[in-house]
Amino acid sequence: MSHEVLVLNSDYEPLNVCNLRRAVVLLYLGKADVLHAHDDPAAPRLPLAEGLDVPAPSVLRLRYHVKRPLPELKLSRRSIFARDNYTCQYCGVQSRDLTIDHIVPKRHGGGMQWDNLVACCRRCNTRKGDRLLQHTGMKLARVPKRPRYVPYISLTKYINGTKNEVWRDYLPVFHDVGSGGEYAATA
Repeated sequence: MSHEVLVLNSDYEPLNVCNLRRAVVLLYLGKADVLHAHDDPAAPRLPLAEGLDVPAPSVLRLRYHVKRPLPELKLSRRSIFARDNYTCQYCGVQSRDLTIDHIVPKRHGGGMQWDNLVACCRRCNTRKGDRLLQHTGMKLARVPKRPRYVPYISLTKYINGTKNEVWRDYLPVFHDVGSGGEYAATA
């Protein structure tokens, strides 16, 4: 039961991504309705009654509304990597083996802020070292900014969810996180 399920609020706003076991519990307790099931034939089927089984859900909608305060996007390694789409901001290499680079190094007064941190491959990070960007001859692919959109679901799960064709219908479109272009929100 490792399939992930998108959980929507009663107003179709994305709330969470849960595992299949949690989704089954929500369905069994009558707290949610299935909007989409997995089309994958390899996806597990849920036995509801003897001789009756249904495909595992992919998207659920809660029957009641959950009020949540707007979450605050925390600065973390994972959110920097997600914002930069796991791409080195100097050479453009896409990888899961990245480091965080301070554009203005700490010893030059650079801090831990959204606009001073970028995803960087190990080769470029070693090449840049603790020097200022203008002394290295290296250029950033784009100017880093704090993403304007804060999803209820984690930034990483939001970006992964945009790759799921069914989930895309329910996730708002924001080009300022995980995109290959400029950081400009459309919502």
